[in-house]
Amino acid sequence: MTNEYGAPDQITPRTLGDYLEVMSRAAFQSGMSWKIVEAKWAGTREAFHNFEIDAVAEMNADDIDALTQDTRVIRNRRKLEAVVANAQRLINLERQHGSIKIYLGTLGNDFDAKVKRLRKDFKFLGDFGSYYLLYVVGEEVPPYREYRSARGK
Repeated sequence: MTNEYGAPDQITPRTLGDYLEVMSRAAFQSGMSWKIVEAKWAGTREAFHNFEIDAVAEMNADDIDALTQDTRVIRNRRKLEAVVANAQRLINLERQHGSIKIYLGTLGNDFDAKVKRLRKDFKFLGDFGSYYLLYVVGEEVPPYREYRSARGK
């Protein structure tokens, strides 16, 4: 969803599943049109148990095999596997830090260093996906035009 200015809506995450859903949206968008992702999002939510973190983290290779045949979702196996891996990683980080909000706070104030760490910790989360995640969950990010300009875009 986007607001009247074309920017994505921000949320106040209440569960790990909220973080996973935002992260997954960014992963599926990588290399694709937002319109395609948006058109398939209801089916993606359903296929991934409404992003209930434990249910997603418990998905296995057979579940992924089934999703690669499911027309409700974007059937890119690596992206489907990334959702499950990222669910597992979020659970582990929450156990380590007490909350994902605290984990994000440990990444410091240097935005580029924070993005680098997110890219290392999560699958299919690139520069823009990291920016998107941080923005949508209400973390501090540089102004979008400044961010894009610094990357030569």
